[in-house]
Amino acid sequence: MKSIATALASAQMNMGKALKQANNPHFRSKYADLGNVMDACLPALNEAGIAVIQPAGEDEHGRFVDTILIHGESGESLASRVPLIVQKNDMQGYGSAVTYARRYGLMAMAGIAPEDDDGNAASKAAPKREAPKKVSAEQFQTIKGLLDVTNTDEAKFCEFVKINDLHDMTTMQAADAIAMLNKKKAKLDEMNSEAGNGTAD
Repeated sequence: MKSIATALASAQMNMGKALKQANNPHFRSKYADLGNVMDACLPALNEAGIAVIQPAGEDEHGRFVDTILIHGESGESLASRVPLIVQKNDMQGYGSAVTYARRYGLMAMAGIAPEDDDGNAASKAAPKREAPKKVSAEQFQTIKGLLDVTNTDEAKFCEFVKINDLHDMTTMQAADAIAMLNKKKAKLDEMNSEAGNGTAD
């Protein structure tokens, strides 16, 4: 099988993807039909001197479709068999089963897989997550000032917000910390104001 293996390897280097361009109304999705699969692999196989035949048959185990790759120059061949599962006992059901078997058999023998077209693949690509930004110098100085004004212990504050050091904060954590410390400062200012008013009375 040396010759056909070499030819098949060469063909696979030039094969495309079996693009999902056929519509499936039942599942509202797209899939790679037999035509898409053939478009993806047949030109490369033929250029490498490999012919594809897919005869249907029946034996003691039931109906089937063979996918046979034949290397013209050496006469070597590779084959795979897919059983036919016919849902309806009529020509439409039989034809549908044969089409499915040919599609799966050819994809398996050629070594290709269905894939969304370039536009769909790009639209479905997961966006890259950006690393959270570290606390800015301005935020850091504001927090330090508020800790001092509110007489808040820095170590206890870091433990409360679950960080090891103020420098470890992200910009979002810093914004929350500033809001929290400003509330504490406002309460202290209010208490001091009421205390001052009481003394004056």
